[in-house]
Amino acid sequence: MKEQNKYHDNRVLNKKRLLTVALVAAMFNAPSISAQESLKLYNWGDYINPEVLTQFKAQTGIDVSVDTYTSNEEMLAKLQAGATGYDIVFPSVHMQDIMSHLGLLEKTHINQFSGFKHIDTHFLTAKSDPKGEYCLPYAWGTVGILYNKKQVKSLDSWQEFFNLPQQGKKIAMLDDMREVIGVGLIEHGKSVNSTRREDLKLAQEFILKQKPNVSSFTYDSAPLVQSGDIAAAQWYVGGMLYVFQTPDELDFVIPKEGATMYQENMCVLKSAPNKSNAKKFLEFFTQPEIAALNTKQQMNGSTNKDAIALLPDYIRDNPSINPPEQVRSKLQMFAELGKDIKLYDRVWTKIRTH
Repeated sequence: MKEQNKYHDNRVLNKKRLLTVALVAAMFNAPSISAQESLKLYNWGDYINPEVLTQFKAQTGIDVSVDTYTSNEEMLAKLQAGATGYDIVFPSVHMQDIMSHLGLLEKTHINQFSGFKHIDTHFLTAKSDPKGEYCLPYAWGTVGILYNKKQVKSLDSWQEFFNLPQQGKKIAMLDDMREVIGVGLIEHGKSVNSTRREDLKLAQEFILKQKPNVSSFTYDSAPLVQSGDIAAAQWYVGGMLYVFQTPDELDFVIPKEGATMYQENMCVLKSAPNKSNAKKFLEFFTQPEIAALNTKQQMNGSTNKDAIALLPDYIRDNPSINPPEQVRSKLQMFAELGKDIKLYDRVWTKIRTH
C-alpha cells in the first residue's frame, strides 16, 4: 500500500511539474504569439490600398492597423516625442536619410530577399542606404498642379498657375516648406536643394510676391478643386484618381518649368515591437502583383519594375503618372540638407508670418 501511495504521489508530483512547465512556457510565449498577429503602419494618408492589407492577413494571419500623417516632419516629430508601437514608416528619401542619421531605422537586409530582384535599383536613392539594406523602395510620383477644367480650360506651367488670381480664380499651395520653396527655386532655374543664400532669397521673394493671391496653404485642397471652390492647387500625382473619376471636370499637369519628384520608402523602425512581422510585410510587398495592386489605387509610379506590366494601359501609359524622359529630366528630388535646413526654416518662417 505504501508503494502504491508513493507511486500515486509521484504521478501527482509529475503532473504538477508538467503543469508548471506548461504555464511558464505559456507566459514566455504569449507576447510572441501576440506579436505574430499584429503589425502597425504609420503612413501618409490613404497611401496604401486596403486590399493589400487584406491579402497580407489572408496569407500570414497578421492583423494590420494604420495611422496616418500629412508630412515627413509630422511623422518624425511624433516619433521623437515618444510615440511607440509603430513598426513600419514610409519616409521620403531625404527623411529616410535624416532618420538613419538619428539611428531610428532597423537594418532589414531586404536586399537579400529573393523578391528584391523585382525592384528597380535606380530607386536606391537614399544616401544612407545605397544597397537597400534597410528600406524597400515603395512608390514615387510628382507634385504638380491639379485643376478644375470648368474654371481653367488648360494649364501647363507654374506661371499660368500664379496668373489665375488675376483672372478672379483661386489657387492653393501645399502647407509644406520644401515643396513651396521648391517652386520658387524651380521658377528661377535653381536646384530645390540649393543652400546658396542668394538662391533662397530669390525663392523667398518670389513666394512672398505670390502669397497675397494664394487662398490657402493646405494639404486638403483636392476636395476644393473638385467642388470648384478653388480653380487649381499644387498637389500630388495621386490626384489622378479624381481625374479618372471625372475626366471632363479635372486634370493634373506637370508644369513645363519642372516640378519636384518624391519617393517614399518602406522602413522598419528600430523601436518596432513586431520586427519579424514588419520584415514579412516588406517581403510580401516585393511581389509584382501586390505592388501593382497598390499602384492601381494610388495612381503613382511603381518602384517594382515587374509590376508595371501588370498595370492597366490607362495608368501605365499616362504621361502624368509615368512621364516621358524629357519631362522626367526636369524633375528634382529633395535631399537631406543637414544643418543647412535651418536656412529653409528661416525662409519658411518669413513666408508664413509675413
